[in-house]
Amino acid sequence: MRALLLMALAARAIVAADVQVDHVTVCGTSVKQLEAQLEAIRIPSVYGGAHTNKTTEMALVSLPDGSYLELMGIQSSATPQLIDQHEWGKFLKTNAGPCAWALRSKAIPAEVTRLKTAGVPVGEPVRSGRTRPDGVKLDWETLQIGNGPRGNFFPFLIHDSTNRNDRAFPQKKPSTRDFKGVAKIVIAVRNLDDAIERYRKAFDQPPPLKQVDKDFGAQMALMGGMPVVLAQPLTSDSWLADRIERLGEAPCAFVLARTAGKYPAASHSRWFGTDISWFDADKLGWRLGYEAAR
Repeated sequence: MRALLLMALAARAIVAADVQVDHVTVCGTSVKQLEAQLEAIRIPSVYGGAHTNKTTEMALVSLPDGSYLELMGIQSSATPQLIDQHEWGKFLKTNAGPCAWALRSKAIPAEVTRLKTAGVPVGEPVRSGRTRPDGVKLDWETLQIGNGPRGNFFPFLIHDSTNRNDRAFPQKKPSTRDFKGVAKIVIAVRNLDDAIERYRKAFDQPPPLKQVDKDFGAQMALMGGMPVVLAQPLTSDSWLADRIERLGEAPCAFVLARTAGKYPAASHSRWFGTDISWFDADKLGWRLGYEAAR
């Protein structure tokens, strides 16, 4: 029995160690508008180029730990049909802001085997890419986890065929050093206990910590081995409930780990013993916060 317990703990440790945020995605109709919104709060971004899907283009805020904020907008030549067919079309068209997130994967086939063994549905690996404005071509492969849209409830996995640093650091360095990386992905969910069980099944997580934040309007759970906060609306007439009704279960906010600089805060929260400062969501257009890096 002891040997089995040690094996289970070791497997859980491996899963937790492999959890590296690749990037988080913010969607809107215009990349330039998303860039301007961040520039207004003194967070610089870099234009990254158009995707090969003929629908979207992106800019990014690259962070020192290798993760980045992806700002995704609609290409000027994209047709309404292409936009409607895009898996994040409703996020793009409605300037929804937080949309999806991705984990780095060293070997997608191994992850497919692990997830299927755990009884978690996965899609087929999909190849994609883009060309940077300077002509550097980027190629990668992604894997959808679960049955929902890619990267909404569960992260999707991404593995690079080309040099990952070329994707994450188009200027060969972080675009800002005031923030270390992505600290938390806040995911709006319909039922907290159900969402917890789905995450524990997919990523072999320990029981989470729970908390209520009346100001944020949510009952929350922090998944101990992952940078994930699941958030269930406290009332049916809240902004969070409305977001779920319109967009489904998906990220509703991102929190960065701040290492330097002074930034304005419109409000503050204390989640699971950590202080979080929030930028003005009305001015930014979506919810972004920061905490002190540990």
